[in-house]
Amino acid sequence: MDANSYRVESLPVVNLRIGSSLTSFISEKRFNRGITVSEFKCKLELIVGSPASCMDLELFSPDDKFLGLLDQDDALLGSYPVDDRCRIHVTDKSGVKVGEYDDVSKVIKYEMSNEEYEKRPESARLFMKRSKLGLYNEEQRAKEESEMQRRQQQEKALADDILVGSRCEVLVSGQPTKRGTVMYVGQTEFKPGYWVGLKYDEPLGKHDGSVNGKKYFECQYKYGAFVKPQSVTVGDYPEEDYGLNDEI
Repeated sequence: MDANSYRVESLPVVNLRIGSSLTSFISEKRFNRGITVSEFKCKLELIVGSPASCMDLELFSPDDKFLGLLDQDDALLGSYPVDDRCRIHVTDKSGVKVGEYDDVSKVIKYEMSNEEYEKRPESARLFMKRSKLGLYNEEQRAKEESEMQRRQQQEKALADDILVGSRCEVLVSGQPTKRGTVMYVGQTEFKPGYWVGLKYDEPLGKHDGSVNGKKYFECQYKYGAFVKPQSVTVGDYPEEDYGLNDEI
């Protein structure tokens, strides 16, 4: 492609899609049409990881039709027919294997033991300790623990008023009101706090009374659920017909 056969576009910036023979990812970046192809390659180094001296650049239209090579390093980028959404494909000639930059597990990492880190005269951990931030803010941690205990006490008080076998109505934010029978009240292994296990009147639940392999109560699959005590209202709630059996 003869770069001189194209005029430089009036718009100074163009949005280009950048792909590479080294990776399957496509990046979209803005470039100034006034830079040279050589300068353009240097910017592409940071995107695709190939050395500028080991690049061949192919230009494709927005609908991925091949337009030609960007093969004159001293020519301006805008002297080629580069338009918004055109794609630049970078072919790496350095000998790097395809996907070599995708697998970060192969990257050599520096690791430091906790004991060595504690001996450092300056570190983020030491700064947080001196500034009493995060985990090292004892006053804030005490407040958070106190608030957590208060919520747990409230939750326990609500749970104590709910008896297994009671009929109830359940209202969870963002979900329709459901009715069912209380099958379990107490703490669980899957999450902290107090939970109420329910057998819904219709298959509006998530399981059969088992969570993570542990059986808390018996019911049919999709009839069981766990909710927080504050979502449960105990009372004389007869079974409702949700119309789920109207179709076969």
